[in-house]
Amino acid sequence: MDELILRRGAGGVFLIPDAGYPESFTLRMGRTDQSYVDLTDPTRLEFDYVQRLAEIIDLIAPAGDRIRVVHVGGALMTLPRYVAHTRPHSAQIVLEPDTELTEFVREHVPLPKRSGIKVRGVAGREGIEALRDDYADAVIVDAFAGSQVPPELTTAEFFADVQRVVDNGVLMINITDKGLQYARRVAAAAQKTFGRLCLSAESSTLKGRRFGNIVLLAADRPLPIDELARRSARSAFPYRVVTGDRLDQLIAGAAPFTDADSESSPAPPDTHFR
Repeated sequence: MDELILRRGAGGVFLIPDAGYPESFTLRMGRTDQSYVDLTDPTRLEFDYVQRLAEIIDLIAPAGDRIRVVHVGGALMTLPRYVAHTRPHSAQIVLEPDTELTEFVREHVPLPKRSGIKVRGVAGREGIEALRDDYADAVIVDAFAGSQVPPELTTAEFFADVQRVVDNGVLMINITDKGLQYARRVAAAAQKTFGRLCLSAESSTLKGRRFGNIVLLAADRPLPIDELARRSARSAFPYRVVTGDRLDQLIAGAAPFTDADSESSPAPPDTHFR
């Protein structure tokens, strides 16, 4: 199968087959690989941060149990497919404003029949606002405009609305940063609302030496920190889990993002694409 093109140009959208695995694809937007999926094995997760998010999903409820998940950001819908495979009959909503992209994905990388995945063509803030209280067991925010996290998805006001939707559930958010100044402000915003928090990333990213993904987990219930740390440490690209006093020290002095002063995540350096 040849590469498929949805949009051309600097911000083009391309679906690229993986020559090493049948029925596996990468979605590239501009210069950024946004998503990867293996249709024959939805549990084979290529991106390390997606593996970390999947580990959290595995730990928030007993294996195989049905859960309700809201995904902010769709792309190839890697994690919705993972949940549908590992937790059949789960109810999932994907908030993806790019309806043209959704149709492109449905045509060339179709969702399984009776997957329980419903895609709504709305942005994250709008979609979350429309959900009733205590709707979801988890809200997963993995949304990018090009290569940057949209500013409206990292504010204290947005996290307060997510808390309303998850109630006793969890928020997971993937962001990117180098130097942690941006990540500290996102974590401070989440800390204003949620009682428990942890952050995980590769050591070089935590030390500010490397641009990379940072996964933030927030809730008002006990978090499976010990098991999450063990699984993260055993991965091919180990992540460190930071929580408690260490996380408080990391966040200290950071001004929480609000709707009045939010900003996009830092753009990746040019070396990130080489």
